[in-house]
Amino acid sequence: MSTQSKSVDQSKDQLHVLGISGSLRMGSLNTAALNAAVELAPAGMKIEICDLSPLPLYNEDLRKDGFPNPVSEFRERIAKAGALLIITPEYNYSIPGVLKNALDWASRSPDSPLNEKPVAILGASPGNFGTVRAQLALRQLCFAMNMFPLNKPEVMIARANEKFDANGRLFDEPTRAIIGKLLQELEGWTSLLRRNHIPQN
Repeated sequence: MSTQSKSVDQSKDQLHVLGISGSLRMGSLNTAALNAAVELAPAGMKIEICDLSPLPLYNEDLRKDGFPNPVSEFRERIAKAGALLIITPEYNYSIPGVLKNALDWASRSPDSPLNEKPVAILGASPGNFGTVRAQLALRQLCFAMNMFPLNKPEVMIARANEKFDANGRLFDEPTRAIIGKLLQELEGWTSLLRRNHIPQN
């Protein structure tokens, strides 16, 4: 068992989820959706928000003498989480570079904290497709990194600019309901993996 695997929060009382927004923009609809998820988390779940802005661009030369401090901290936070919640915008039919960069850093050996990690995915867009292509691209990355994505429900928030108020609070009740359902299913999915003795790093 790796050092990271020993640090995973396996509390029976509360599921620790690391929430990651793939947008750095102030006023981001996706970060607002992450904040909504924090608000809507079931009683047995705590969502911790992770800021990707401190991470440098991936460069193997930086890794030769060990991971940069922001990367080490990011990897440790993933390792300690029982599951991940990734919220992604859609850029050019795929995920943003900032999110891909973060996943690239986290996936490096030794002891990738992403390996066999349960993950739920959602995304928000002012367009009509609600990040469907970005989420497909992210699921492909989950396969490559041996993560365990939750398949249903799919949460693709279309016309998201019409569903948040001026303060960034999600007021659309059907969207609030489906995010709540996603989090409940993530809780059950993580529990199922644990019961089947699948290690979560």
